[in-house]
Amino acid sequence: MAGGDGGNGGDDGGTFLPPSIEAAWGLRERPSKGPKPGLTLDRIVGAAVSLASAEGLDAVSMGRVAKELGVSPMSLYRYVSAKSELYVLMQEAATGAPPELFPPGTGWREAMGAWAWGMREVYHRNLWMLRVPVFGPPATPHMVAWWEKALVAMADTGLDEGAKISVTLLVAGFVKNEALMTADLAAAMAAGDGSPEEVLARYGRTLRRLADPEKYPAVGRLLDSGVLDVADEPEAEFRFGLDRILDGVAVLVDGSAS
Repeated sequence: MAGGDGGNGGDDGGTFLPPSIEAAWGLRERPSKGPKPGLTLDRIVGAAVSLASAEGLDAVSMGRVAKELGVSPMSLYRYVSAKSELYVLMQEAATGAPPELFPPGTGWREAMGAWAWGMREVYHRNLWMLRVPVFGPPATPHMVAWWEKALVAMADTGLDEGAKISVTLLVAGFVKNEALMTADLAAAMAAGDGSPEEVLARYGRTLRRLADPEKYPAVGRLLDSGVLDVADEPEAEFRFGLDRILDGVAVLVDGSAS
């Protein structure tokens, strides 16, 4: 992200961040007067988050947000220069600060597990965030605070800083992907006719008709096992996947210790 007066960088202390992101860090004053009295960056971001929560991320545009606030679209550009910048600020507002630091003596695995569950809760509370493109590494206070907490969780693992970042990205990627898949499956189930069990049963019957067991023997064994006939509890797959990832990280940590 670049632009604004903070975009000069280098030896003069610029941040390469837009003015609105610098304002989030307290590095510059927020505009106190706009084209319409009472218009503020917080109101703009709040209106955008409300729109995304009610109608999805695609509903968010500078024009639509301006309409919700009763101002002209051009008046918003005094506070935020582009929709991509607005997305970053929306994420910052919806994510919020991470939970308090872990109590002394908490093991890295328990701490990283709590971090992952906390981030999952954020996504499920704000499903529109799953559709926001990645514009770069964390650059706002709350996002950096979540990053900090993950690094603190792994402080006693013996891993070097590069490995800690790689583990953080691995876990974060799993959390986001699982939340996205769960949300999409839930939407598909909701669009179907009947309970999740009935939808799964219909899917199983359809797949049995389509997938010749001689050509797809593994799929046939899966269907015969009955595991697709009963819907899992919503958190079962997340718990399974997170445990397997942390199992792998434990091998890495043990290797580093030895």
